[in-house]
Amino acid sequence: MPLLAPPPLPSVTVPLGLVIPPGKEHYFDTTAEPVPYTRRSFEFRGERAFLPLVHAFLATCAAGRDPDYVHLFRLLGVELATNAIRHTNSGRAGGTFTLHVVRTPTHMKLTCSDSGDGRITPIRDPEYLAVLPLDPEREHGRGLALVDALATSWGDDGRQSFRRVWFTLDYDLAGSAWPAL
Repeated sequence: MPLLAPPPLPSVTVPLGLVIPPGKEHYFDTTAEPVPYTRRSFEFRGERAFLPLVHAFLATCAAGRDPDYVHLFRLLGVELATNAIRHTNSGRAGGTFTLHVVRTPTHMKLTCSDSGDGRITPIRDPEYLAVLPLDPEREHGRGLALVDALATSWGDDGRQSFRRVWFTLDYDLAGSAWPAL
């Protein structure tokens, strides 16, 4: 007799205190005063339902900056997080990814560390880091073209497993196509 799949679990609202450890609440409170820092990291569950927390984390990281800067930093950071969920083992059951932010006097650098595919062979989706032409009509595949156009610089560590993809964004948006778009 074939095994039946268990019924899907219902959607519920979970108190954030069960997801965010004590002492890290300010990472997600966009109404709080900006906290000075040079490095900040957080490990997220690899589920799309956690993307609002990613947005809040990125907004608090860039708090106090020009609104255009905050918008771009969030946009590019969510793109890296979404790629980790969609194209790597981070998006499988129990998967996670980590966002690590470094703030310098001239720019911020965001690194997304994902689970890759755990092997030395190419990642599950060979298009994972392919930069396709920026086509607004395309349903998928625009994200890294945005990162390529809008970040000051970006890249990856070249590893197939436990990949790290990063971008830097200068505070003055130098090297970004943002003002031209």
